[in-house]
Amino acid sequence: MTLASRIAGPRVIVALDFPTASEALAFAGRVTPEQCRLKVGFELFTSTGPAVVEALVNKGFDVFLDLKYHDIPNTVAGACVAAARLGVWMVNVHALGGRRMLSAAREGLDKLAHRPLLIGVTLLTSHSASDLGEIGLAADPAAQVARLARLVQESGLDGVVCSAQEAPHLRAEHGPEFCLVTPGIRPVGSARGDQERVVTPADAVRQGAHYLVIGRPITQAAEPLATLAAINRELVVP
Repeated sequence: MTLASRIAGPRVIVALDFPTASEALAFAGRVTPEQCRLKVGFELFTSTGPAVVEALVNKGFDVFLDLKYHDIPNTVAGACVAAARLGVWMVNVHALGGRRMLSAAREGLDKLAHRPLLIGVTLLTSHSASDLGEIGLAADPAAQVARLARLVQESGLDGVVCSAQEAPHLRAEHGPEFCLVTPGIRPVGSARGDQERVVTPADAVRQGAHYLVIGRPITQAAEPLATLAAINRELVVP
């Protein structure tokens, strides 16, 4: 199966940044798998466990399990296999875990009949250059992302999570089959929140993003469904 066939469908991944399963499932009950995919992150998974993932999968949604695994290679490989067995569509690991960890994750998933997309996290979109300097990463964010994206591709993963601002360079360097997942997306007029490197949905697609992760601008909107519909219309760009 080609990457193109595996990524066909909605480009918006709604981040279910809710503290309880009931809130997440209530939102999921108002949308359809044809309108969006769904992301389960740390807060929701920690408060509810795997059951909420299984419930969303059973409703027909493609689920991105966003736990950014970063540990010794064997532990990360086991976690990725466990995620795949929940039926998730996408799982991510942190590129800063290094080549052996990334390769172990890929090798673990390659043995399975159901093989989710495996995506490497480069830098968080909340990271600024000063944040990186404090932890000893001297290069600017774009240079760090480029270096980590090369490591991810060399390790056989499907793509990276990155800012849409970095997407044009990554698309040019890594080609059309390298999957780019972009958080930090803010529709025109939305607050930046705690994100540093943000762009609008249409601009993200123009710059080469496959998927747009959008949470609060949709889930906390006065009319979430209308907001989602407007974003999907905006993504029909030349």
